[in-house]
Amino acid sequence: MELRHLATFTAVAEEGSFTRAADRLRVVQSAVSATMRNLERELGVTLFERTTHRVELTDAGRMLLPQARRTLAAADGVREVVDQLRGGLRGTVRLGMLQSGCAAPVNVARLLADFGKEHPGVDVELRVGSSRQHSADLRGGRLDLAFVALPRPDAKGLQLTPIDTQVMRFCCAPDHPLAERADVELSALTGEVFADGPETWGSRIATDRAFAAAGIERVVRYEVADVGGLLDLVRHRLAVLIAPPLVVEPGGNVRLIPIRQPAPVFGVSLAAPADRQLGAPARALLATVQRRIPPRPAPPAAVA
Repeated sequence: MELRHLATFTAVAEEGSFTRAADRLRVVQSAVSATMRNLERELGVTLFERTTHRVELTDAGRMLLPQARRTLAAADGVREVVDQLRGGLRGTVRLGMLQSGCAAPVNVARLLADFGKEHPGVDVELRVGSSRQHSADLRGGRLDLAFVALPRPDAKGLQLTPIDTQVMRFCCAPDHPLAERADVELSALTGEVFADGPETWGSRIATDRAFAAAGIERVVRYEVADVGGLLDLVRHRLAVLIAPPLVVEPGGNVRLIPIRQPAPVFGVSLAAPADRQLGAPARALLATVQRRIPPRPAPPAAVA
């Protein structure tokens, strides 16, 4: 058995597809299929149930996966030691960025520039997506680290380093009937037409949970995967919005009004998978992020 056999097996298991595993490994699909047949023949067990549309692990495959990951991590550890002996950290970190760019107070471009100066041998691959997409990619091994904005119940299986927390506010046009209120209750927003991001966005998840907890229905008529587009809908009096104060520029011709408790909370964290050890390049990037955020009373939390 060779390491490439385990690497291919892990890629297929995490991607749930021979085609996506081949893309990830940058080989042709036939090579992935041949490698898996050879590994199954050598072990004497079937590792995957193959159908026309899906590839799923068998019981034997599920038992092998954690061992394969540990073996590959140990091999990576050996390479990391050798790289350091040769004069520096090397490798690649796959980092997820939020679509809304709401990962303040960490400026990602500045972070990567500083990290590159400290570790010139490490490449960082950026992937832009939503919080829910990133969490799935972290659990599936397709990302090493990712900025996410998820309520704790949605962060199972992730190791979280909190970065920033904001209480969300009601956002409306200056001439909206509620625009001059000192604060509003969620119950006062019944019947309003809302704009919001996709259901995979952390801000949408937090808002949906707050309304559900209060037993209040709301109408999301406009779903837009762009903060600027959402604010334009508010400015043109087509909808209202609940948003973190960070995303609304002062003087942007909209009103931000506090919401009485319990208000939705938008919390940004840097997430890592809790079920496997990060490689040295990812650990170094995580340490760089941790040095750039204000001290917090709670340590990083793993959610089982």
